[in-house]
Amino acid sequence: MSDSIARQIEALSQQLPPSTKLIAVSKTHSIEKIRAAYHAGIRDFAENRLQEALAKQEELADLSDIRWHFIGHLQKNKAKKAIAHFDWIHTIDSLALAQKLNSYAEALGRSPKFCLQVKPLPDPNKFGWDIKQLSRELPELAKCQSLKIQGLMTILPLGLTPDGATAAFKTVYNLQKQLNQNPAFPFELKELSMGMSGDYSQAIEAGSTMIRVGSAIFGQRQ
Repeated sequence: MSDSIARQIEALSQQLPPSTKLIAVSKTHSIEKIRAAYHAGIRDFAENRLQEALAKQEELADLSDIRWHFIGHLQKNKAKKAIAHFDWIHTIDSLALAQKLNSYAEALGRSPKFCLQVKPLPDPNKFGWDIKQLSRELPELAKCQSLKIQGLMTILPLGLTPDGATAAFKTVYNLQKQLNQNPAFPFELKELSMGMSGDYSQAIEAGSTMIRVGSAIFGQRQ
């Protein structure tokens, strides 16, 4: 098992430009697989369920240099725990959640790094801002000064062609540039969390700085 994971990580790493970080999506996978990925050089791991993640963090407390990324839909009633236990939260998907996280970050004196989840294409099955909605809510979002907003994150709709995926990712890349040029937006967006096992090549082509890969490292989910 560990040899297979190491080979997959090596193959993926060879495809990545220096500017793109590989995040291993460990949701539903075992502690043994996570340790194997760690020993193969991975330090960034992503989970999408809070309770599962907290249990894994406890079991892996000896690996003190792991950076934990939360990539699932975050309910507001779990925001405080997420603030306390994650280094990155990729899924601020609404103004209400941003405001809740901002209040906890201010109260706790701690802020992970955050990405805003956006939808470059209509998709009723995904959370996040569409571009027009984000534009309308920028003035209120700009007030969330306790948040370390670092970039944008997206999950594309199913069924896109490779060219369609590249175009959608480039829409997010262009949005990042527009926001960074907007004087009313106080955050500098350096990161683009785009691309998963099935579309990371297109994401890299479009400028992704973080790809979130699960099955291409660990195999199919348990």
